[in-house]
Amino acid sequence: MKKRLILAINPGGTSTKAGLYHNDELIFEESIHHDLSDLEPYPTTYDQMDFRRDIVLGVLAEKGYKPEDLSAVVGRGGTFKSLASGTYRVNRKLLEDIRDGSTLQADHPSNLGALIAWAIAEKASIPAYFVDPVCVDEMIDEARLSGHPLLPRVSLSHALNIRMVAYKAAEKLNRPMNQLNMVVMHLGSGISVNALRKGKMIDTNNANDDGPFSSTRTGGLPVTGLMKLCFSGKYNMKELKKMLLKKGGVFSYLQEEHVGRIRKKVEAGDEKADLVLKAMVYQMAKEAGAMAAALRGQVDAVVITGGIAYNPWVTDLLTEYLSYLGKILVFPGEAELEALTRGVLRVMDKIEEEREYK
Repeated sequence: MKKRLILAINPGGTSTKAGLYHNDELIFEESIHHDLSDLEPYPTTYDQMDFRRDIVLGVLAEKGYKPEDLSAVVGRGGTFKSLASGTYRVNRKLLEDIRDGSTLQADHPSNLGALIAWAIAEKASIPAYFVDPVCVDEMIDEARLSGHPLLPRVSLSHALNIRMVAYKAAEKLNRPMNQLNMVVMHLGSGISVNALRKGKMIDTNNANDDGPFSSTRTGGLPVTGLMKLCFSGKYNMKELKKMLLKKGGVFSYLQEEHVGRIRKKVEAGDEKADLVLKAMVYQMAKEAGAMAAALRGQVDAVVITGGIAYNPWVTDLLTEYLSYLGKILVFPGEAELEALTRGVLRVMDKIEEEREYK
């Protein structure tokens, strides 16, 4: 098989990650941390583009490579308008939409991934891609209604990692992904639980809006209680947003967000910590059960991934709750760079067709 050099780029809130692959074999991976002082000079996330591009080019040069050595560049896909899953070629329409900002569903560094990929690829006259962005939306119509037309449910999830582990699960089951029904659980600082029917993400919780609480996010909340809190006069919108998305979940109960450290407290006899962690896993299991119902109980596997999946006590407890649904498969961690590269290879190998952003 011809050796293909693919550069994968993942811009995050406090880091820019870059990895170079020969086909699916990792050559190097670098994660460059950004202090607040590094990003302060840039008024908007979009303004960070040149700064982060130059960092990636610097890493590439340091490792002895130049853009002309590459076969393709792929960047993390952001909160664009709703899109089907797959691998997309970066085009000028996408660049214009990111620059304009009117179709973006949130301001997040992942929006820069396609821009950086394009900037590096264009000079080398090679293609730039993005894969399974946060905004993958394949929800069935019934899943979009929340209970009020002014508040539709929106599909924003950890689609990149979710789809990659779904492919891995299909390989383990020795069946094509488009023949399988799976409940896929991404367990990280935000929790996404998805129903995949024949390869399509037909329903998902939005980690900022509903579903299980996580280490710092509240997930779904009692509506009337939240309404009273909003009109109590004690908090402004900025304070509430921080309370719900940055200091909610496990942190709000224990003033600690690191699940591993909290588990040590449990082992030392902390009953409150034990209850909070068990409640978090309980909510994960309930959401998985809901997604199994969306699949009408026809579940070939429950797939567990994300950073929290490194904790055996979590996966063991989830197995107790969910083994009645079928096979439990665990793929700990988040491997976005690998997922991006695999997406490009699927297009190169004609396993799936390249998609066009319109």
